[in-house]
Amino acid sequence: MRDVAVLRKAAGQAGAAAGRSAGAPRSRGRSRPQGRRSRGGSPRSVRRTVAVVPAYNEERTLGDVLAVLRQVPAVDAVFVISDGSTDRTAAVARSGGATCIELPQNIGKGGALKVGIDHADADIYLFLDADLIGLTAEHVVRLLDPVLGGKAEMSLGILEKGRVATDLAQAVAPYLSGQRAVTRNILLGLSSMETTRYGIEVAIHRYLKKNGIAVEMVPMENLTHRTKEEKLGLLRGFVARMKMYWEIVRYAGE
Repeated sequence: MRDVAVLRKAAGQAGAAAGRSAGAPRSRGRSRPQGRRSRGGSPRSVRRTVAVVPAYNEERTLGDVLAVLRQVPAVDAVFVISDGSTDRTAAVARSGGATCIELPQNIGKGGALKVGIDHADADIYLFLDADLIGLTAEHVVRLLDPVLGGKAEMSLGILEKGRVATDLAQAVAPYLSGQRAVTRNILLGLSSMETTRYGIEVAIHRYLKKNGIAVEMVPMENLTHRTKEEKLGLLRGFVARMKMYWEIVRYAGE
């Protein structure tokens, strides 16, 4: 897969989306798959599915996530958005077969997802966190199935039986999960994704509730993720966690 260099600096708010370099073609020019079959063997309509993985300094876990995605035939392409990373995140993405979009500075999760959506033409988008631990192909298939099968326009992965902290957070606020499959039509209704940062899940939940759109909850057992304290150390990790919570709460209160 080709690499896309994003050279335009974010302007205005930190969540402004980055542009792509001159001459870099969009994925819209790619031919679409000729079709795939459901588990029961009946043909499905052709629906292009693209995974978008936002990543900020996730060199340690990103490779495992990409290895799993390569095992899922329903995923037609993978885009990693390296959100101002200073480690080997971009290199890991490329070596894992993903199209890597490198942002010159960190613009937050909402902005990174928006960049991925703008670059990747798809009927269905699969959003996964880059720091997942224990992800399997079966997790991905189960998350995609309700949307690919037309049962729901969005599915939401609920982490279970992983870590106590993760399970508790998911039980209290399941809509904050970063594991989703969603149709393009839903995303077209969302506005200002690039300004939400960690509030993106709140923005999606608010939109779904306002429009009465049902979501299929999908248990994802034995799945967890690296904590910020593990990534950054106790003090820096705690500060980063509080910043994340503040961004969520601030957006929820708007």
